[in-house]
Amino acid sequence: RRHSRGDIPKGDVAEMTRATAMLGLKRTPELLPFCHPIPVDHAAVRVEVEETTVRIQVEVAAVARTGVEVEAMTGAAVAALNVYDMVKPVDPTAHITGVRLLKKSGGASDFKNRGERELRAGILVVSDRTAAGKAQDRAGAAVQAGLEAHGVTVAGFQIVPDEPEQIADHVQRWADDDAFDLVFTVGGTGLGPRDTTPEALRPLLEREIPGLAEAIRAYGQERTPYAALSRTIAGQRGTTVIVALAGSTRGAGESVQALMPWLLHVIDVFDKAYRHGP
Repeated sequence: RRHSRGDIPKGDVAEMTRATAMLGLKRTPELLPFCHPIPVDHAAVRVEVEETTVRIQVEVAAVARTGVEVEAMTGAAVAALNVYDMVKPVDPTAHITGVRLLKKSGGASDFKNRGERELRAGILVVSDRTAAGKAQDRAGAAVQAGLEAHGVTVAGFQIVPDEPEQIADHVQRWADDDAFDLVFTVGGTGLGPRDTTPEALRPLLEREIPGLAEAIRAYGQERTPYAALSRTIAGQRGTTVIVALAGSTRGAGESVQALMPWLLHVIDVFDKAYRHGP
């Protein structure tokens, strides 16, 4: 009631609380040691002053590698402290009941596969040295770990030398006979004389999906300029997505990070024959 009469000695509670929330969310990295500066694209603060309650709702949006829910909650928490500071001279019983996340959208969880069936993948490591037992596979294992972290079952895992016929035979069998949802080749995408994986795969692809290769290269180039030298390709054969990844452990693992979990949406597209747009 005193607020409605303009009788709060320190001023307008609603207006000061909005300003404090904006200040708080922008200063989050200075208050919380594990939060990094994030360019905020949108912020809105709603303050509802009732007879015995002040409700504060903060909305924050950004295009960034991590979410901004902590920024929103920090803004709300600091704003709540401001309300307490402003009303305590007139209401010594004032207290903060809590701060909680109401809704979050746009993060990686939005792109997780929502299908109920098991998703199966095949991993084909392409390396002369590894196939001959002269080197231990680590890149294929990194891809397997990345897929399993997103609930994909690795139903096939083979190591072959850099021989186009063997590469094509394994991939075609996994796509046509085993009907795997995903097939990843690991290795043979560089510029060496034995790097022939793209040439082996291209005749198998009914349609190329250039955006997958673009996403992999873009993700990699943020970490090393050598990613531009990769001849990664990707495409569709029937209802199987085939992707050629680099043969380095780091490159292969980061490629899976670049594609997951949003790549799994393609399984829904194949299963349900989605049509995007009107």
